[in-house]
Amino acid sequence: MKSHGIVSNANFGEHESAMQAYLEAGEKKAYALGNRGPIKFDEDGQLDTSILKSFSKNGFYIFENVLKSDELGDIEADVEDILDRLPSEKGSDVDTKGRPALGADCKGRNLNWAQPLGDPLGGSEANYGRHQVQMTEPKAGINAPKEVVYVILGSLQFSEACLRVYGHPDLLAVAEAINGADFVPFNEALFLKEPGRGASVAWHQDGFTHWDSPNLDEGTHGFSFMAQLFGCTPANGLWVVPGSHKRGKLDITKMLKKGEADRIPEAVPMVCSPGDVAICNRQAVHGSFANTSQDWRITVNFGFHRRSSVLNVESGGIHNDVAIYDAQRIEERSRLIAYAINARHQRFPDETPYVYQPFKGRMDNFRWDNTAKASITDYNDLDMGI
Repeated sequence: MKSHGIVSNANFGEHESAMQAYLEAGEKKAYALGNRGPIKFDEDGQLDTSILKSFSKNGFYIFENVLKSDELGDIEADVEDILDRLPSEKGSDVDTKGRPALGADCKGRNLNWAQPLGDPLGGSEANYGRHQVQMTEPKAGINAPKEVVYVILGSLQFSEACLRVYGHPDLLAVAEAINGADFVPFNEALFLKEPGRGASVAWHQDGFTHWDSPNLDEGTHGFSFMAQLFGCTPANGLWVVPGSHKRGKLDITKMLKKGEADRIPEAVPMVCSPGDVAICNRQAVHGSFANTSQDWRITVNFGFHRRSSVLNVESGGIHNDVAIYDAQRIEERSRLIAYAINARHQRFPDETPYVYQPFKGRMDNFRWDNTAKASITDYNDLDMGI
């Protein structure tokens, strides 16, 4: 990976020793949960009940060794190309080589920028004020740029390898087991946690639409898959408060103890190896710290909802404009699932493709080719955030 040569000398200053102790203790607590293992189905093809129970209890689960070495190689090659094509600076239409930059031809929201090791959202009114706590912002090295890209939205239009992950039959079967056979997309993103530069994502709960609904339950706001290219550690990975997805909308400021800065005592890190795919309930309190470590984290992120949570619901305003998610919009946005399944089958013909039930009998209409690729520019304008 480009920038693997970066040596991070950043640390958390007066909080460094406390942070290192927190990381070590958190990792021990994470492994003690026992919520990890391979994706398993029973003889009837149903997701193993122990996985469903663990996910329901904790709000997240680590599926181990889902992506194999050849697929990880594909993803890494695409990520290298994406990094090479990023704008030379925020607002630029060209990359460092003077070529049209990634996303220059897009009208939608694609690149999220932040100061190196900064917290662009914590304590602000952005994203409906859901990032309630300002995270510690270590000082980056003297050679760090003014701003770095830390999230790429609409990532499937920029990476066929990411698109193929999106069509993984076992992961889509998990989505069906949790959200029903008529599950629908949320959004997709590529998270870039560069060593010594990667920004934090302040503690938050993703849901923002249904908290006051009388029908609210632990799965109302859906979940996200998080496929790890290089794995993740307590220092660069996502942290989750186990069980918080069942507690409704929380005042995160009250979860912090005096003198603990931004370190929630109950939280544990997602610790993953390359090729692991985490699943996280969007109602769980989660966040990540600035990456002062020497290690990259590249996360292929994509989420799904129950159809009943989005159909004819008016929402949005974070990833795209507020809109009503009617049946036509759901149909149009869901074609990415079908394209992903076909793209994956072309690359991995020995796999049995997943059949997406809303398109059953029509899957052959969604062949991944150059025409299809051109048609998904700005597809994320139809993301369905709730």
